[in-house]
Amino acid sequence: MPEPVDFMAGLQCPIPISEYPHILMAHGGGGRLTQMLIERMFVPAFANATLETLHDGAVLAINEARVAFSTDSFVISPRLFPGGDIGSLAVHGTVNDLAMCGAQPLALAAGFILEEGLPMDELWGYVQSMQRAAAAVGVPVVTGDTKVVDRGKGDGLYINTTGIGLIPAGVHVAPTRAQAGDVVLVSGAIAVHGIAIMSVREGLAFETTIASDSAPLHELVAQVLAVGGEHVHVLRDPTRGGVASTLNEIAQAAGLGIRLDEARIPVWDAVRGACEILGLDPLYVANEGKCLLIVARQAAEAVLAALQAHPLGREAAVIGEIVADHPGRVVLRSQIGGQRVVDRLSGEQLPRIC
Repeated sequence: MPEPVDFMAGLQCPIPISEYPHILMAHGGGGRLTQMLIERMFVPAFANATLETLHDGAVLAINEARVAFSTDSFVISPRLFPGGDIGSLAVHGTVNDLAMCGAQPLALAAGFILEEGLPMDELWGYVQSMQRAAAAVGVPVVTGDTKVVDRGKGDGLYINTTGIGLIPAGVHVAPTRAQAGDVVLVSGAIAVHGIAIMSVREGLAFETTIASDSAPLHELVAQVLAVGGEHVHVLRDPTRGGVASTLNEIAQAAGLGIRLDEARIPVWDAVRGACEILGLDPLYVANEGKCLLIVARQAAEAVLAALQAHPLGREAAVIGEIVADHPGRVVLRSQIGGQRVVDRLSGEQLPRIC
């Protein structure tokens, strides 16, 4: 009779338990503790070459096709906010993760965790919102799951969406493809989504309502790839942890440095003012309808023009460059000429932002 297999042999928790014996909110903030949780626990436990790319989705070769596969969970509070709700956000978030792999979305799956006592008409509103968002993208929700938890155990509603998409031939985007001399672009003004959520939570009133930038980016990305092709090296959507944390992830994956120019980073005046009131740095505030692009310098002008020609990219800008100096770090040149290191987010400044 064969010896029983010990599947736990050789596995031990690599996170220092004495330092973090319990999960903190900051473990979900997209910053240092999120990185620690992923890279020291989940990646070693599930180790494989596809996972270790740590991209917005997995890229799988199936026969002669390349398929992007991604999943995301949504716990946002409040569930209804200016510019969207948890239903539309659940569609946009996974569609965008597929787009950051260079893929066009094919289908979605949806999982719902419902708390006993959630009003049925409220749930129906979010389901309708998901349907409208999916129909606008042209992607069907083809399967799903529903679970109900006890009253007081689930905060109303959580949604998970998983998506698959097809990557066109000749498209290869990944954080490791960044090269020294490449140009960093952003598709529009940053920090809008996070401030829209915080304005509701904190009861802040502005002359003009700040609405979330939540939007599907697949068509914008397709337009960019049609122009830039192989010169588009990296695509990422700066959600939790904002632009700062996302660029740090890219710098570390590529083993290169990133130099940013603060004066060129688009931030609306109302958003900047709200950040000052709340004591936040716009670079660390979440976005849900923006993407970062790293492209070869010779294609930067054409890619910028393609972005600005699309309704979701009119405020696109070149904000920096990839450099061989200070590998793994992001350095910002301030508007007054000084420089500072832009590190990963420490702690949790905006919990449950998506």
